[in-house]
Amino acid sequence: MANIIAVIWDCDKTLINGYMQDPIFKEYGINPGKFWEEVNAIPKEYQKKGIRVNNDTYYLNHFIKCAHDGTFLGLNNQKLNKYGKQQDFYNGIPGILKETKNMFKEDKSYTEYGIQVEHYIVSTGFAEVIRGSDLIPYVDGVWGCELLDAPDKDGNPVISEILYTIDNTTKTRAIFEINKGINKNPDIDVNSKIPNEHRRVPFENMIYIADGPSDIPAFSVVKKNGGATFAIYPRGNLKAMQQVEQMREDGRVDMYAESDYSENTTAYMWITNRIQKIADRIREEEKRKITSSASRVPKHLV
Repeated sequence: MANIIAVIWDCDKTLINGYMQDPIFKEYGINPGKFWEEVNAIPKEYQKKGIRVNNDTYYLNHFIKCAHDGTFLGLNNQKLNKYGKQQDFYNGIPGILKETKNMFKEDKSYTEYGIQVEHYIVSTGFAEVIRGSDLIPYVDGVWGCELLDAPDKDGNPVISEILYTIDNTTKTRAIFEINKGINKNPDIDVNSKIPNEHRRVPFENMIYIADGPSDIPAFSVVKKNGGATFAIYPRGNLKAMQQVEQMREDGRVDMYAESDYSENTTAYMWITNRIQKIADRIREEEKRKITSSASRVPKHLV
């Protein structure tokens, strides 16, 4: 019996105060605003010519180009991994992941029904940066963009090819993979037909946490299938707060809070309380299954 509660996190501006690429820009002396301005301008030029461009992942091509023209000299997967230790996490991260992952481990009334918490990160950023971060001991799976190293002209490894991408639409595919347990059983395909009762993580056992409108496809998939959704906005950012408030009014998210996961904050209390409620529901459902399946004890006829 496996009754998994899956907490699925976006990364940039959800767990991180900013973007995971910020330490890269700092090391190489690159102006982040100018870099992203250049990245965003190129797809617009292609689109004027009638060429479709995925705006969420085009930046990967620009990073590879900069790694080869000397802007990001020597940038490879090993360096990306090391940038994981330089991430500026919001208060309470990774503490809340550690605490909730262990939430029921010492309570037999939950463990006897296989109730446990798993954390997943689904990001349009670099998977290798996430793998190098302090999050990874508490994370059960990472979906992010994967790059391949190849030797440069001097024989040194440098990022050279895109192997796998996640954009704000294909995040929903990752959610279905978690739902079906593909990350735990590679023999299952995301398109495999699996009855809901046999899926590893039912949607109603999911909590999806992200920061804004770009995550609406993922919010929608989780919410319409019975899961919980929660939005984060940076402290003091009125425009960001207005965006997540609009998503709440539109029924996209159940709740939102400022980006602080410290104990006793709104984010901390809402997330831990929702996990507790899901666990209690699962436990009661399992108890009812046992009660309903138990045969009645024969009695003497009067």
